[in-house]
Amino acid sequence: MTDTNTGSQDAAGGGTSRASVLLGGGLAVVLLAAIGATGGWLLAGDGDPPSRDPLAAATTTAPPTSRATAPRPSTGRATPSAVRTSATATRGSGLTVPPVVGTDFEQARDVLREQRLGWRLVFGGGSGRTVESTSPTVGTEVARGTTVQLQVAGPAPAAEVPDVVGKDCAKAVDDLIDEGLYPRYISGRNGKVARQEPVEDGPARWNDEVSIWCGSGAPEQPTAKPTP
Repeated sequence: MTDTNTGSQDAAGGGTSRASVLLGGGLAVVLLAAIGATGGWLLAGDGDPPSRDPLAAATTTAPPTSRATAPRPSTGRATPSAVRTSATATRGSGLTVPPVVGTDFEQARDVLREQRLGWRLVFGGGSGRTVESTSPTVGTEVARGTTVQLQVAGPAPAAEVPDVVGKDCAKAVDDLIDEGLYPRYISGRNGKVARQEPVEDGPARWNDEVSIWCGSGAPEQPTAKPTP
């Protein structure tokens, strides 16, 4: 009886001892692992100890995600309001290219001028002074100030150069345009014309330029040398 009980007690005691040893060994392994991790952190030289919670570490170390917003590509279309405004302004003028095809180009120019439209004469290689076509075409709705190109059948005819010396620069320009010529400003656009080239009745054709010197600093018109 005593031996049996003793044997039972020894067996129980032996089991308890072995469990204690195993438990102690497990704790030792955990402690060693913790010490090893701490030693590794110390060797690494980090200022803060690593987080014990892996989830918390992942949450704090992961950079915040942000969705980049790309700008929308431009369609290149004008806004409806802008289109309506422009169209209304053009339609509201009630102005169209007048029927000048078949007329003399000088007469056609005067018609455009009366309607406050610009003009551009393009002379051709045929014959005659009539307008063959316009751009924009006749009947096209245009805004005031639009330049209309007049295609003339024949070449540019001769033009009369007016005498503009001594006239105010703006008045001189008007006189030149009336004769189908265009000014070329040499010394400003204010004051009186002191000189012009070519001179009055000099050789010129429609669309030619006449150089004018305006202002007080412009050289005077050279006097013609007397013939011997």
